[in-house]
Amino acid sequence: MANPSTPDSPAAAASPGAPLSDASSIPAAQGAAFSAAPLSDAASVPASEPVNKLFDTTLPELPLSRRLQIPVIAAAVYTVMRLLGPTLRYEVLGWQHAERAYAARQRCIFPFWHRIMLPCIWWARHRGIVVMNTVHFDGQWTRKVVEWLGYGTAQGSSTRGGLRGLAVMAQRLAEGRDSAFTIDGPRGPRYVAKPGPVLLARRSGCPILPLHAGIERGITFEKTWDHFQLPKPFSRVVLLLAPPIHVPPDANAAVMAAKHAEMQKSLERVRDIADSWFSLSEAQRAQHRAEFNR
Repeated sequence: MANPSTPDSPAAAASPGAPLSDASSIPAAQGAAFSAAPLSDAASVPASEPVNKLFDTTLPELPLSRRLQIPVIAAAVYTVMRLLGPTLRYEVLGWQHAERAYAARQRCIFPFWHRIMLPCIWWARHRGIVVMNTVHFDGQWTRKVVEWLGYGTAQGSSTRGGLRGLAVMAQRLAEGRDSAFTIDGPRGPRYVAKPGPVLLARRSGCPILPLHAGIERGITFEKTWDHFQLPKPFSRVVLLLAPPIHVPPDANAAVMAAKHAEMQKSLERVRDIADSWFSLSEAQRAQHRAEFNR
């Protein structure tokens, strides 16, 4: 099996594969409207054509001081990632699920929690993954950072343009590019998954692969809504990918709710294992390696 821990590995080159965004999906109230709307129609709306509020991705007007901050913050964050990222040492478990999807000529949908954005974004850089990105201030500087790291972006979030963003992501999946969500972003609640990946999986037929990164040594910013984690230099990172979740193309509301609950449970399980990884005994880690590498 090819080692996916670097973007230059054969697995990475063959598959724009695994991770990250600064926005998530759309709320359940909009999900019903999305499920009834053909994505191809939404994706083909010309930029100059007026669209309704569910597809509005117009950038909000910001004061000059905020607009000037965007490139400064983006450059600072990118510099930190370029200095810190190469020092991180990854162990990746469960990557065979993605390889099986690629062998079946499918792409993957990767949801993960907002707090572990940094190690996930760095690990999956330069693979052409498309992430949903909010159009608000935070999303504008985040977009610059992730695009500098080789990601594509679909503009939208749980509060603005979510349907349009999902339509773009469905089109990119059809074109052969993976997609990713920070599933509780952009503003929480923490550890509550939004329905975007389930809606996208039903439309595209692509599997959902929940993932989480556990950090050996890091700083947790407990005053932020997501308890954001910043790895310390030279920290070890374990990245766990759960088994795929498939959503039938004819799934009704009850099946969609069940798949959403399955995704939530899977995200919580990989989080609990990864976050405790470096406090486990070697025997316990060996047991989990055997499970995740099946």
